[in-house]
Amino acid sequence: MKKVGILGGTFNPPHIGHLMMANEAYHALGLEEVRFMPNAVPPHKQSSGATDEQRKKMVELAIEDVPYFMLEMFELERGGLSYTSDTMSTLVQQEREVEFYFIIGGDSIDHLHTWHQIDDLVQIIKFVGIRRPGSDAITKYPVLMIDAPQIGLSSTLLRERFSLGKTVQYLLPKPVEAFIRKEGLYGARSLT
Repeated sequence: MKKVGILGGTFNPPHIGHLMMANEAYHALGLEEVRFMPNAVPPHKQSSGATDEQRKKMVELAIEDVPYFMLEMFELERGGLSYTSDTMSTLVQQEREVEFYFIIGGDSIDHLHTWHQIDDLVQIIKFVGIRRPGSDAITKYPVLMIDAPQIGLSSTLLRERFSLGKTVQYLLPKPVEAFIRKEGLYGARSLT
């Protein structure tokens, strides 16, 4: 079976923490690819700052130099609330030759018990967990934990830094930063 990682999220904006998680899972588990899947309307978060098209573009820019990173458009194309259980049920049916590994950070592990239809979901995919600073990463559900560098970085922090005119250097890929500044996202100003 083909082993495929899925990293879902708002990617508002995508940053090096997302890339590190995907890369660590790819190498630790011998995956054939990792798909970055922007969600349409996340059930656990308020979306802010960028349109679906802008988030899609930022993901494309973030992963463009990595041949085993792909963009998965399923949730954006479907629209509406993005429940992982619905998405993965459909993907498992459409791609029967694939074993899916759903990559989550420690903060998501702490809240797995709140996920829609979690008992069904753990029957059809494997969860891969990566610890994050400030999370316990403890759950009763099966999660394959992998060792990876931890970084306390979030899209929220980046949006705040852009809005305040603070540095974001080394925190997200240069092409993503350039796009954000060009589009004026999150209150960012162009560097001149």
